[in-house]
Amino acid sequence: MPELPEVEALREFLDGHLVGRRIARVMPVAVSVLKTYDPPLTALEGAEVTAVDRHGKWLDITAAGLHLVVHLARAGWLQWKDEFPATPPRPGKGPLALRTVLTDGGGFDLTEAGTTKRLAVHLVRDPADVPGVSALGPDPLADSFDRAAFAAALAGERRQVKGALRDQSLIAGIGNAYSDEILHAAKMSPFKPVHNLDEHETDVLYEALRTTLSEAVARSRGVAAGRLKSEKKSGLRVHGRTGQPCPVCGDTIREVSFSDSSLQYCPTCQTGGKPLADRRLSRLLK
Repeated sequence: MPELPEVEALREFLDGHLVGRRIARVMPVAVSVLKTYDPPLTALEGAEVTAVDRHGKWLDITAAGLHLVVHLARAGWLQWKDEFPATPPRPGKGPLALRTVLTDGGGFDLTEAGTTKRLAVHLVRDPADVPGVSALGPDPLADSFDRAAFAAALAGERRQVKGALRDQSLIAGIGNAYSDEILHAAKMSPFKPVHNLDEHETDVLYEALRTTLSEAVARSRGVAAGRLKSEKKSGLRVHGRTGQPCPVCGDTIREVSFSDSSLQYCPTCQTGGKPLADRRLSRLLK
């Protein structure tokens, strides 16, 4: 799933490629992709793009005072095109979800792999009209997100720290991959309860969060949209690297699997050398 660093890189890419150009048409191809109908997509025809913003993992393209707000979900992506075929796309079972064509012939496709379709596009008058945007917590890379703001976001939390970091209503933009990376940098167990964090641990976690995300954004900056996925994978230290050596201590990276996701961690760096219980494996052994 694209997370804050990749979506920020896409925002910067689109800011340089869209702003100042005009939209010819926006064509939904997948039935499920468009979540709003008023205003209609035809309201964007001929409109100049004036800004591209980001809200957590959401992209926000402004034109004619309207906002085309996009969430790429787990398997969605944006593909830039310098030109398109003359024939409009036809609905089908392929990955193409929506096509935006500019008046000069370029534009972008939104695609989504797999059979589960969660990519979402909203055309609204205010980004806050999108429930997923209005419910977002603070942006962790905003200047205002200092250590005090981080502590305030976690105040009263009873969950494990991994789940809290992924909660978009607490902190916007962090998903499964970067929560693993942040916790590895902080040398902290993903299962540690948030309410057990002391002041020093909160300091360490905050610094790990800011550093990990800032470095990921810096790595992605200037990378073409088509290469961002591979750039993300190359920069990850533990996530998606089960069985490989930890780049810090050399221990074997372990995994805990859940019904729809998994986490990766280093026992030596994060859990005092003790492997965490893999609930899925435990059920199989029973």
